[in-house]
Amino acid sequence: MIAEMTRPRVALADDHAMLLEAFQHLLEGSCDVVGTATNGADMLTLVRTQRPEVVVLDISMPGLNGIETFRQLRREHPDTRVIFLTVNEDPEVAAQALREGASGYVVKTAAARELFDAIRIAMSGGMFVTRTIADAVHTALQRPASRGDAMGLSPRQREILALVAAGFTMREIADKLAITPRTVAFHKYRTMEVLDLKTTAELIQYAVRNNIVAR
Repeated sequence: MIAEMTRPRVALADDHAMLLEAFQHLLEGSCDVVGTATNGADMLTLVRTQRPEVVVLDISMPGLNGIETFRQLRREHPDTRVIFLTVNEDPEVAAQALREGASGYVVKTAAARELFDAIRIAMSGGMFVTRTIADAVHTALQRPASRGDAMGLSPRQREILALVAAGFTMREIADKLAITPRTVAFHKYRTMEVLDLKTTAELIQYAVRNNIVAR
């Protein structure tokens, strides 16, 4: 429990309704949950109206993903603490989130044990990382950010990467997104440059490893 402090005002975003409800119930005993959202755009609206002190964000959400939502929150509400709550255990992604100003990075499997700690530490001005990856994140933070950082992808690049990893062809992706196959190809190969990958197989392996797959 979060003790000896004013109940923090918290907003939650996750595109899985059951998980969102579970996290809300988890926090309600110690926090004032001022609202929930299932996508980034709705979270931005929620923050503008409710002004939470802490925002807990999933990374993989439809439309405006958690990374882009975080970046916009940093521009509009720099005093709002942001904690990522995600299945992604890649220490490089966590390190980049912390470099950009996140207050915490919690893996969902550890949420029941660690989310209270993350909020408490964020409210005190500190930074929290899931304990199972903390050493690897610390090591990653000692290195300069690499070109192969998924945080550097645009929302469109992440969207196309997810569809490639799900097995869609260039034509199918183009039809699905109402763009040309040439535009799909451009984003695909630009993504490979950003992630420093050489082949489509490597691209798919990266997406699967980091849970960037269309559902």
